[in-house]
This record gives sequence, structure tokens and C-alpha cells, in this order.
Amino acid sequence: MNDITPRILEELRESKGWSKTEVAKRLGIKTVSTYANWEYGLRSPDKDMLAKIAELYEVTTDYLITGKQESKISEDILEDDEFQHAMRSAQGFSEENKKKILDYIELIEELEKGRKPGDKQPRGKKFR
Repeated sequence: MNDITPRILEELRESKGWSKTEVAKRLGIKTVSTYANWEYGLRSPDKDMLAKIAELYEVTTDYLITGKQESKISEDILEDDEFQHAMRSAQGFSEENKKKILDYIELIEELEKGRKPGDKQPRGKKFR
């Protein structure tokens, strides 16, 4: 694991408002020191645990390792006629209206995930 991963783990945990103990419990780790050592950079999680951490925080393992998250657009959405129509229509919108649309999409995303609007998001999670 590189030097950025411990910082990312800490930022993700804090963005959720969780303690190290809470994260260890959510990951099924028996001792909090195991998780704490990952945040301190003293030890590294194995690949299976890295995948569990990524799932817990809804990020990719690449993000945990590099701090960079690539946006992946599903082929289904690109082939959807209504989506294509919406994107063609939005091309003529003002920058202000485009921002309103993006804000609305983020609001819907938060609601879909069961979060209240304005809840803190982990860094690297937004795809703009």
C-alpha cells in the first residue's frame, strides 16, 4: 500500500462520522488496532479486506490505493433513448441551468442512497 491509503482511510471514516471502533465492527475485524494500524500506515489490509473497505465506503479499490476514481458510465445508460434525448436537449442550456441539473442529480443520488441532502460525502466520490 502506498502512503496515500492511510490518509484516504481516515478521510472516508471521518466523512461518515465513524470511529475506528465502528469501522472495525462494520468490517468484521475483532480488534480495533488492526484497523487503526492501516490508518497509521503501519500495516496494510490484504486484497480481500481492501475490497470490503471499498464496498463499505462505496468507492473503488483503485481509489483506496491511488486516491483517483474514474467515472464509469454503464453502457445501458448510453444506449437509453430518454437519456440521449436529455443530453441532446441539455447542450443548449445555460451554464447556470446545467449546474441546476447537476445539483438535482446529486440530490436524487443522495436520496436513493438513503442520505439526507447535504450529508458529507467521501472525497473522490463525485463524478463531475
